[in-house]
Amino acid sequence: MSHAKLFTPFRVGGLELANRIVIAPMCQYSAENGCMNDWHLIHLGQLALSGAALLTIEATAVVPEGRITYGDVGLYSDECEAAMRRVLDGIRRWSDMPIAIQLGHAGRKASTEVPWKGGRQIAPGHADGWQTEAPSAIPHGAGEVPPTALDQDGLARVRNAFADAARRAGRLGLAAVQIHVAHGYLLHQFLSPLSNRRDDHYGGSIENRMRFPLEVFDAVRAAFPAERPVTVRVSGTDWAEGGWTIEETVEFAKALKARGCSAIHVSSGGLTPAQKIPVGPSYQVPLARSLKSVGMPVIAVGLITDYVQAESILVTGDADLIAIARAALYDPRWPWHAAAHFGAAVKAPPQYLRSQPRQHPDLFKIRADD
Repeated sequence: MSHAKLFTPFRVGGLELANRIVIAPMCQYSAENGCMNDWHLIHLGQLALSGAALLTIEATAVVPEGRITYGDVGLYSDECEAAMRRVLDGIRRWSDMPIAIQLGHAGRKASTEVPWKGGRQIAPGHADGWQTEAPSAIPHGAGEVPPTALDQDGLARVRNAFADAARRAGRLGLAAVQIHVAHGYLLHQFLSPLSNRRDDHYGGSIENRMRFPLEVFDAVRAAFPAERPVTVRVSGTDWAEGGWTIEETVEFAKALKARGCSAIHVSSGGLTPAQKIPVGPSYQVPLARSLKSVGMPVIAVGLITDYVQAESILVTGDADLIAIARAALYDPRWPWHAAAHFGAAVKAPPQYLRSQPRQHPDLFKIRADD
């Protein structure tokens, strides 16, 4: 019998997870006018059979101008909601894995080409482009069209859009909402002094820079069913001089916990081209470790590809959950293989039971109703 911590249950708010493996949100840039299609059914469907504990839908824009690219998924209209419901219905017919969603707004990093076509900014007035918005009129990269600084009406519009998307997520029966406050997108832009140069009560001190992201959290928490968790993804540091720091992230996490945040997912970077990231296996785990003292479940992510590596992060207490993204794209059965390595068991669909290797006779379990 396996004693691997990776395959022990864990609770996030009111959500009971079968193990410690979370599929992180991964943008597919394949939506049409914000609406999911068959690609998302294929992509998410295979991951819903992976044996992980939780599947998270990619960064989903709360307004059309909040999309990173014209191919981003949205949850800002009845059409978007209906398209997502169709995908979810297809997945749920064959998998009972809990599904969460990441809600976000790209801010000044919106209106770009899809990555495999270069990812450059598309200027307003061009096909598939629009005017971006941000805390301050400071472009992300040299030569880009500056964003429009959000005024009070704009802030209210964005805050209300997050709440509306959370209500739609609740209607869709999604198990959790994660608010995207990382990777240089809008809410992260408010936190960092490199992108927030406002002179009102949303800029300047750390308390002011945290104000709008915390208002968004409060709005989402109030709009999403109380028994289901709301979590937050943060960039622990900008990896740039004068930027957002891990010490400030700890203060932000404390404020989130006080407002009812159920877990914090720790990533980093993405705010400025001047960042200098020491990329390597588990390079973001020390950031996760720094947040453990806050007393809220911590999710680690970032070049976690090996089973023993993932287990060691949990055993040493650096994090409570492990999120995998690119590793899951490369190997959609990563949790199966990790369970086989540790002599643990994972849930598998009955159609796949014949694939169980002879050397792992206790690897698979099926749903109780199968």
